[in-house]
Formats: sequence, C-alpha cells, structure tokens
Amino acid sequence: MQSTTVRVNPTTHKVLANLAEETHSSIQTVLREAVETYRREVFLERTNQAYAELKKNPKTWAEYQKEMAAWDHTAKDGL
Repeated sequence: MQSTTVRVNPTTHKVLANLAEETHSSIQTVLREAVETYRREVFLERTNQAYAELKKNPKTWAEYQKEMAAWDHTAKDGL
C-alpha cells in the first residue's frame, strides 16, 4: 500500500495514538476511518443545505414533491 506523510500537531498525534491503542488498530486506520466519517458528515450537511435552499422556493419545492410522489408510485410497496 502506498502512503504519504501528513503532518499533525503533537496533540492530534497523541489523540490518534490513544485511539489506536484503545481500538487495537493502527494510527493509519484510525485516521482513515476518521476522515471517512468526516467526509460523510460533510456530504450530509451539504445535502441538508441543498434541501433547505430548495424549500425556500415554493414552486421548485412543489415540483420536487410532485416528482417524488411519482417515484413513490413506481415501487408499489405502500411505503
């Protein structure tokens, strides 16, 4: 596996090392999982912001709801 060096301050390194020890994993694994968790959080925040913007415009929000209703009928599962 290729790797690269990432500089972190001593406090962050200590936190990473402690988490690695507690979870019986490597610092690299802890960091990879933390970055993935953060990536997902940012994605969801942006998605929520986009929905909030969509809701600000009653016309586009109504169009969106109409389209979602049409898709709901395609499943025919009653959910």
